[in-house]
Parts: sequence; structure tokens; C-alpha cells
Amino acid sequence: MKICFLAGANSIHSYRWIKYFADKGHEICWISLVPLTAGEAIQNIRFHEISQFPVKILSIFKGIIQARKLIKKIKPDILHAHYAGIYGLIGALSRFQPFIVTAWGSDILMAGKAKIKKPFVKHVLKKADLITCDAEHMREAIRKLGTDLEKINIIYFGIDTQVFTPGVKDKDLIKKLDVFNSPVIISLRNLEPIYDIETLIRSIPLVLGTISDAKFVIVGTGSRKKIIQKLSRSLSISDKIRFVGKIPNEEICRYLRTADIYVSTSLSDGGIAASTAEAMACGLPVVITDSGENKKWVKDGAGGFLIPIKSHKILAEKIIYLLKNSDFRMRCGEINRKVIEKRNNYYIEMEKMDKIYREMTGGK
Repeated sequence: MKICFLAGANSIHSYRWIKYFADKGHEICWISLVPLTAGEAIQNIRFHEISQFPVKILSIFKGIIQARKLIKKIKPDILHAHYAGIYGLIGALSRFQPFIVTAWGSDILMAGKAKIKKPFVKHVLKKADLITCDAEHMREAIRKLGTDLEKINIIYFGIDTQVFTPGVKDKDLIKKLDVFNSPVIISLRNLEPIYDIETLIRSIPLVLGTISDAKFVIVGTGSRKKIIQKLSRSLSISDKIRFVGKIPNEEICRYLRTADIYVSTSLSDGGIAASTAEAMACGLPVVITDSGENKKWVKDGAGGFLIPIKSHKILAEKIIYLLKNSDFRMRCGEINRKVIEKRNNYYIEMEKMDKIYREMTGGK
């Protein structure tokens, strides 16, 4: 079938989703407001970048006009927008049907608090023939915005369990990071306020008080980078932290295999975070905040630990426990791997979506 996606080309989540259907042989058109940077160009797609104006409101109007012309010319069997914000709005105003929207989290959760955005998001949801999201509480939030539950499906983005697998530590990476003979704790969340990396930083002196050779690898970048690095210096722990910035997606598995524990201090999550699921697929124990639907994926004391948000003392306590109990740590990793294989497998979830596409296009 011919599928047209409205999605940001700088998102690895959109990239993976679209690549699956391109690889299956469907005819794919991808319309984006940004250039393709999330990965290498995908074969069997036609990529269209909509140029933007410096003024955001003008970019929106220009994007709507350009997208409508492209969609009319493409004549797809189905139109699918990723994110109920700008891409959803472009799709809704194109008036094309059948129209699917995938909600990501903040687009829905923040809409309930933002008076300006709320009517636009509600319009997008109303115009969509079907909506997908990746969590029950997201489904409920969409319902509260006036959408019938019958047209909301839960489809997880999924983890490629053939790529993200347990494995041996990477010797070259150990040398590069200078973490010889050290237990490694890793964070993959960006350095933005919502991910509260400061709580992780504040936990480090407490961990070092018991496990003096521990090292911390912080992957990602963001608006809080300088503040977080300044906090590290003020606590005299900079030598124990490796700020590695943004890394290519194909490198993530290497980093996870080289770590002993994964940590997420996020203040809020939609469904399970992709980085958390990737760590679980690689057989790592996790220490994550008890937010969103994390408790549906990680049983406290089994796959790792759930902690209250902004609780650096409890975070340190759980990291120390895992580092001091290697057998328990290994069991947690084994449990997590099985959870992802069974409940968040990329191939299974995309097959569910393929079935939905076929049903909406009359079995094409």
C-alpha cells in the first residue's frame, strides 16, 4: 500500500517506525519539517522536507499549504502523523482520510494544561480516524480530551530485540571511557528539565562513599548541560562522570553492554521510555522513577527498583545495593530481557500496526 507519514526526520522513533514499513515493500512518502538526520537514508521512500520560515507561526501555515499540495499529488492510501502537535495539525487540516495520529506523550499530557494548545490538539484528535499511543494513562488522557475510547489503540514503538541484546563489555569502549575495573552506571536521558539529571548527579557522592571506584556515563545533551556540569564540579565528582553527549543510535547497544546499571530520573514518562526498554533488552537492571506506567514494566525488587522522583538518597541506596549484590543484579537483567521480548517487541508491535493499516484500507 502507499503510506504517507507526517513526522520529524530528526526522531529515531519515527525513523524506526517508517523503516519497518519501507522494508516490507510498501510505497512510503515521508513529509518532514526538518532534514533527515536520525539515520541513513531509507531505501524505497520518497522524502519531502518542507522548508520553514524563521517565524514559527508562518512556518506552520507554510507547512500546511505545502503538505496539502504534496498529499494531493501523492494520493496515498493512508496518512499517518506522528505527534499530535504540529504534524497532527498539518494532517488534520489536509482533510485527507483515512488519517491516523500517533500521540507521543507531551503532546497530549501538556495539552490539558495549556489553554492555547488544547483546542488545536482536540481538533487533531477529532479529525483522526484512529489514534495510537503507548500507555493506558495516555489513552485515558486522550479520552478526557473528548475522544471515544473505541478509536484509540495502544501500539508500542517497540525495541528491536535482535539488535538490543545482552553481550560482553566492549573493550575499546572501556578504554575510551577510561572505566577499567570499575562498575558503570549509565543514563541515556537528555539533559533537559523533564529528565532531572541533577538528581542523579546529587546521588553520586553518596554512591562513591561506599563504592569508591564507581563511574557514571551520562549520554545525551540539552539545555541543562552547563548547569549539570557546574553541579558536578561543585560536588568534586567530575572525574567520576563521563559526559559523552549525543551518540549515534547504532552505538547505544555498545554503551549499554558496557554498563552494569541503567538509571532514569525522569519526572514524567508517557509509556515506558525507549532508552529504559533498550537497557532492559540488553539485560541490565534498572533504577527508574515511579512515574507514568513504569510500574507496569518493572516490578520493584525484581527487574530493579522504582524510586520516588527527586529522591537522590534513595537512588544512591538502590545503586549501592545492586552493585553489592551481583547475583541479584544478574537476575534483574534476565527478568527485564524476558519482559521486553514478550511485551515490547518491535516486530510484533509493527505487525499489529500493519494489520490496522490493511483494515483501514479495505484489506490492501
